[in-house]
Amino acid sequence: MKVKKYRAPTMPEVMKKVRNELGTDAVILNSKEVHEGGFLGMFKKKSIEVVAAIDPEPKRTQQNHAAPTTEKINKEVSESKQIKPSQNVYEELQELKKLMKNQPTNSSVLYPGVLHKLYTHLINHEVSEHIAKRLIDPLVEHYYIAKGDIDLETAREWLKDRLFSELEGIPFGGIDFKKKYIHLVGPTGVGKTTSIAKIAADCVLNHRKKVAFITTDTFRIAAIDQLKTYAKILDVPVEVAYNLNDYKNAKEKFSDCDVVLVDTAGRNFKDENYVRELKEIVDFEEEVETYLVLSITSKAKDIEAIYQQFNGVPIKRLIFTKVDETAHYGAMINMMMKYHIGAAYLTDGQNVPDDIREASPERIVSRFVGGLSDE
Repeated sequence: MKVKKYRAPTMPEVMKKVRNELGTDAVILNSKEVHEGGFLGMFKKKSIEVVAAIDPEPKRTQQNHAAPTTEKINKEVSESKQIKPSQNVYEELQELKKLMKNQPTNSSVLYPGVLHKLYTHLINHEVSEHIAKRLIDPLVEHYYIAKGDIDLETAREWLKDRLFSELEGIPFGGIDFKKKYIHLVGPTGVGKTTSIAKIAADCVLNHRKKVAFITTDTFRIAAIDQLKTYAKILDVPVEVAYNLNDYKNAKEKFSDCDVVLVDTAGRNFKDENYVRELKEIVDFEEEVETYLVLSITSKAKDIEAIYQQFNGVPIKRLIFTKVDETAHYGAMINMMMKYHIGAAYLTDGQNVPDDIREASPERIVSRFVGGLSDE
């Protein structure tokens, strides 16, 4: 039996080395965390050390096809490297062998046991490969400390902790009335107008604020009529701005209001001249908070492309709509972790003002991990 020791910063990297050198028939005899380098005992780098083995002798007879016993492995390893495997090492590592064989040859992602199943869940829920690895890699150490004796529910709890750690420090929550003008931007059809009505209802009914509407979405007559209907129900004024001069006049007309909610046409913000001229009459840093409205039913790549389209204005937070129409929330996680941007609201229906929830890490993590458990 050929026995060799490998080291790498992470378990997936170690496993890749084992597979490349010893092949998919190798078994892992032992693994542990080691610290090396540093200066005066400080700044040591953590690595994962794995001892792997392969039997180079060809199989001779049908009787020799039986798997070696744990006792035999213990004896051979002790004689060659004086390494003592854990009690259940053979059963655990047979599972790793099976995982290696089933892994596509062009893939560098390999996780032991239930962690690979959790990784697959993340990918199926449109979490990007980079983000999924960022979430799962730190869990490998926990897995081996637990000697692989965990179930999917435990792994999901670990994932929750990882998500909370990644989202720590990212601002969440709805408008805080520190700025007067609230712009909702986003592509057509994501629910900007309905979201504005829900936010307005919360401002009027729960916070007793004096609210007004401005709409610049003059490309769709239905959007104007819809906003006017909401304005009548809530008893708040509304102005239609067909151009920047109209917007300026409406801004002056509503000078005594606490909050002015602005419904925008997404196509305008693709026009650099429009954005530049708008910045001439609105101070985006001092007066305005801009929220990007995204439908969670859109593809993850499309959502990221939309975010890039609106990078001409400072986006404070995201609003995710139609969360009741899908069980896949990976795009939310991608956006938050990649761009370090939080969410303001989640909307889950057409009812005004009921179907809106203020976003929080707890609400998002619970919904996301709960979706994984439904599979």
